[in-house]
Amino acid sequence: MAILVTTAYCPSVSYMTEVIRADEIAIENFETYSKQTIRNHCNILGPNGRQTLSIPVIKPNGNHSMTKDVLISPHQPWQMIHWRSIETAYNNSPFFLYYQDYFTPFYHKKFKFLLDLNFQILQTLLQILKIGPQIRFTEKFEKLPVGITDLRPATGSKITAQHFNYPHYTQVFESRHGFIPELSIIDVIFNLGPESCSYLQSIK
Repeated sequence: MAILVTTAYCPSVSYMTEVIRADEIAIENFETYSKQTIRNHCNILGPNGRQTLSIPVIKPNGNHSMTKDVLISPHQPWQMIHWRSIETAYNNSPFFLYYQDYFTPFYHKKFKFLLDLNFQILQTLLQILKIGPQIRFTEKFEKLPVGITDLRPATGSKITAQHFNYPHYTQVFESRHGFIPELSIIDVIFNLGPESCSYLQSIK
């Protein structure tokens, strides 16, 4: 199956559930960039509950900027803030020490374009999950693409995907906040480790 998705920062569980079921993934390159979505946001579970991490961006052409042209703002220390938040959230998770080195480069290396950062994170996630679908970027914008399942509305939204049934797994701060599904896939990886792909496959 071939799917068309938006770019995403540390994608959600529902996003990655769609990804692992696909043979080919097309990432939208030419859409008009939508703010306040998973394109530059992700959610983790910290000591105070659900926490949103947001990458500050610059839209060079204002509201007409295409996703491929969106820049990461160099004027805010977002990498330090995000990594400290991730450490606080997952330092006591079962697999944080094992997987942290996969992610630390993204919080030290400087990235110019949001799309490049998100793509490299996605490649790392696929490596961790041990799956290898073909990935490409779109070459033009198509409102009604043919021959591919268009998941842009679903994968690009920051709203929880209600059509999935998320099985329970143990989370670090579950005793305080209860089980919170549909966070960033890193919540699953740090808590379930090698079982992460099996967990995604179990989602109905």
